[in-house]
Amino acid sequence: MKAFRLDELEAERAANDGAYLQFLRERNMSVGLYALNAGEQDPQQPHQQDEVYFVVSGRAAITVGMETTQVARGSVVYVPAGVAHKFHHISEDLRVLVVFSPPES
Repeated sequence: MKAFRLDELEAERAANDGAYLQFLRERNMSVGLYALNAGEQDPQQPHQQDEVYFVVSGRAAITVGMETTQVARGSVVYVPAGVAHKFHHISEDLRVLVVFSPPES
């Protein structure tokens, strides 16, 4: 078993001065913590893997392809591989668990 605490992951991510911390990588998936602060721009480009976002905290909008929705704590969003997507209008610091399948390269 592997178990993680969000507060410890957030501290490790912040200590490494990065918006993204991959904390689990297995044969069929990888999982990371993604952070964008209020007002920040999301620099993401489309990925070669399917993704699932689980919003841990914060508020924003996300556009996936041509569709836009509001997200907040508890929201889950699926993004197919190769589809353009971005968080925007981030009104509260955003912390998101990201699951990639297959693992992010």
